[in-house]
Amino acid sequence: MAGKKVKLAFITNHTARRATYKKRVQSLMKKLNEITTLCGVKACGIVFKPDDLEPQIWPSIEGVHSVLVRFMQTPNFDRDRKMFDHESYLKERIQKLNEKLKKKMKENRMMWMSVQLHHYLEAGNVPEDLSTSDMNDLTYVVDEKMKEINMKMVQLEKDERS
Repeated sequence: MAGKKVKLAFITNHTARRATYKKRVQSLMKKLNEITTLCGVKACGIVFKPDDLEPQIWPSIEGVHSVLVRFMQTPNFDRDRKMFDHESYLKERIQKLNEKLKKKMKENRMMWMSVQLHHYLEAGNVPEDLSTSDMNDLTYVVDEKMKEINMKMVQLEKDERS
């Protein structure tokens, strides 16, 4: 069962903050254990607490050491290729959202041109002052509509033969 949504803000009450910290660290270490067991990957956790001199580590000092040694022995090219810092994550996310935006803008443009096509058909003529891009988009919409009509005609012919 999922817990309630947590407001991400600094917890001012010192006791509540310590209790939350303790729960979150336990949860993090449990997740590390689960991912290493279920996925068969090597992982370690090091959590520094401001009050303590010793960090909390998982699974053990030797385990952390072996994971870090293996990580450091990986060639820089392989290591950096799979790494994400906050900036590269955000850049990738922005790129994906920009691609989505372009796709939606193209869909909207085609829908608008489809509506315009219906208006032109009702009026019985196409305005002569359309721009080249409008004419190209209108031609594309007409071609797509013709393909749809042809596909429906083929389907109807198949249904009549059956």
